[in-house]
Amino acid sequence: MGLSMLAAAAAGPAAPAPVAVAERSYRIPPGPLSSTLARFAADAGILFAADGRLTDGKSSPGLDGVHSLSDGFARLLAGTGLEAVYDGRAYTLRPLTMSAEATLPVVTTRAVPEPATYLAAHSRTVSRTDTPLQDEPQSVTVITRGAMDDLGAQSLGDVVRYLPGVGIAQGEGNRDTAVFRGASSTSDFLIDGMRDDVQYYRDLYNIDRVEAVRGPNATAFGYGAVGGAINRISKVPTHTQSREVEVQLGSWQDRRATFDIDQPLDAQSALRLNGLYEDSAGYRDAFQLRRRGINPVVSVRLPERTRLTAGYEHFEDERTDDRGVPSWRGSPLPTDPATFFGVPSASRTWVRVDALNLFVEHDAGDGVVVSNRTRYARYDKYFENAFGGTVSPSGTEFNVSAHNSRTRRDNLFNQTDVTAVLRQGEVVHTLTAGLELGRQATDSRRQTGFFSDGSTSMLAPVAAPELDVPVVYRTTATDPDTRGTARFAALLVQDQLRVSPQWLLVGGLRYDRLALDLDDRRQATAFATRDDLWSPRAGVVYQPVPALSLYASYAVGHQPRAGEQLGSLTPGTQALAPETFVNRELGAKWAVRPGFDATFAWYVLDRENVAVVDGSGQGTLVDGQRSQGVEVGVSGTWSPRWRMFGGYAYQDSRVRESLSSMAPAGAAMPHVPRHSLSWWNRVELDRTFAAGLGVLYRGPVYTSTDNTVQLPGFTRVDAALFANLDPAWRVQLNVENVFDTRYYASAHSNNNILPGSPRAVRLGVTARF
Repeated sequence: MGLSMLAAAAAGPAAPAPVAVAERSYRIPPGPLSSTLARFAADAGILFAADGRLTDGKSSPGLDGVHSLSDGFARLLAGTGLEAVYDGRAYTLRPLTMSAEATLPVVTTRAVPEPATYLAAHSRTVSRTDTPLQDEPQSVTVITRGAMDDLGAQSLGDVVRYLPGVGIAQGEGNRDTAVFRGASSTSDFLIDGMRDDVQYYRDLYNIDRVEAVRGPNATAFGYGAVGGAINRISKVPTHTQSREVEVQLGSWQDRRATFDIDQPLDAQSALRLNGLYEDSAGYRDAFQLRRRGINPVVSVRLPERTRLTAGYEHFEDERTDDRGVPSWRGSPLPTDPATFFGVPSASRTWVRVDALNLFVEHDAGDGVVVSNRTRYARYDKYFENAFGGTVSPSGTEFNVSAHNSRTRRDNLFNQTDVTAVLRQGEVVHTLTAGLELGRQATDSRRQTGFFSDGSTSMLAPVAAPELDVPVVYRTTATDPDTRGTARFAALLVQDQLRVSPQWLLVGGLRYDRLALDLDDRRQATAFATRDDLWSPRAGVVYQPVPALSLYASYAVGHQPRAGEQLGSLTPGTQALAPETFVNRELGAKWAVRPGFDATFAWYVLDRENVAVVDGSGQGTLVDGQRSQGVEVGVSGTWSPRWRMFGGYAYQDSRVRESLSSMAPAGAAMPHVPRHSLSWWNRVELDRTFAAGLGVLYRGPVYTSTDNTVQLPGFTRVDAALFANLDPAWRVQLNVENVFDTRYYASAHSNNNILPGSPRAVRLGVTARF
């Protein structure tokens, strides 16, 4: 291959870079050496020219953290026998001299802890290409591993509360439920860009970063994800040796241990092994939690610039299924935050996940990259709960009912993308063509709980709400019992068109063919739907100066009529068209200073084709919901000692046309505060110690569309202290809810309300070896 020239993001001529470039934050994943060097040159804003024969067949461990230009080149080129030099016009490569090679042998190196970075410069989630966030015409927030560690985050919900415009619902005590711009979802979760849509609580022990996209983008995700999506990016081998063990102890018998081993096996292969064990109680009476996880991942650099990554994960989560407290007279029932309402012995949930992942990427040269990702996952999920319901008008008694549910699901998904970068003078096309295939088989059934007198409900005293009574679960004539098989095939095309240094156009179109066969075994009835979904995406980005991007975008998403879990059809709805979500957005992204970004977005999200079933059982379609608002975000290093991330959101989400008597026109959507704010800070006190301070504010929210119960707003303050005792030991103390504020964290419905945690303290000790 001949000489290639790689430059900064602007497609036009650029002035030669000086020899010395200030330190900045980089987030470059492992990959072919040519690709990682191109990414480094673009991020650093330098010209880089190299003979392609020098990089052919070589890989790089990538680059993560704050680095100078010379240090960045040294880390990317470690073990390649090459060095970077500046020739007065551009940076280039040359083989190391014999004397230099003698001082730089190819050996296993040990990773030195990098300063925690809160800023991510690139993402693959939105466009399925490695794109600078400044060039994406859509709202994206990235929570880096450094930010997760500083927060002391263990579960996905711990970081979601710091995402502007993304809320949390309670999930009936057995699953993650995110609320994107007024659209509540239990399925819009991805792992490395692949669907992870079963209802369960997700841990972060093996996660490198969390990326949240707000607004639909069916071109990338396909059906679902109508309000947004959360993509967890897994840890993978970096071909650099690092071993880390962390133990955490905290309030209410919080006991947790994790390990992360990153080990080169030879010059071409490496292993990453992450593990988790947790056995904890909680601030809620009778609550217990146990988690176990193991995730080995192997990466191999194959000949002809090909990289293969294969992994397996086994994960278990067992806990008390706690649905919180009921309401009374339009507010949460006044009671101690620890009080359990219901029958703890008949309220438990567990999930077991086994997943195989395979990723192959081939750099074909001349700007063409072919990638294929396959995921097979088997889920076994169960929950049962005997929980509190409506409180009597006198406030002395409450209703108790019970049910259980078992879901088994097998997911098999495959994605193939071909990306090509084509240059025509100043015009640069980044073309992507993709093919997706998937099959999802789900077996689900539910049973009703019966009490000792044979009834399906009972009254209990509010003064003694934690009950110890027998509950027997058995199938009734109304309990769902279904088996469904969904198959889909999708084609997508996209062009990210850099027409000048100032203008970037993005256009994409995706076609999904979704077939669902649902067997209702209780009613001995079969349902089937066949949907042809066309999903366009369009955006324009204007960059008057390199540090500022102004954008406008339009995107469409679809929700199948069978619902987000593809398990609910009736004679009145199976023939109806899917729901459609249309997002229109204006925004700005500003690199305020090197290493620190600010974002702004104004959006209108319309939900169309909402089914309303009349008294005869027939469905009609209405334009049912509109969400509009403003989102502001900040992230990065403001000064050498001060890092921060967070955001503010203003949201107005309402029912447009009456859906039922419980969802009248004009009603506010549940779980959506008008105002919310999050802000986390870390300040380095000296070389050893640092302090963290976080503020969370959420305004009042309704718990359902009938708008009869409201949770009050709250402000919560969190804090942390960090001590890097030496390169091998780190101690961290996190305090959640420093001022012991009494608040309500989330709700599922009017009578499933979760009180927030009182002041909680967690101590973590990390050893590196």
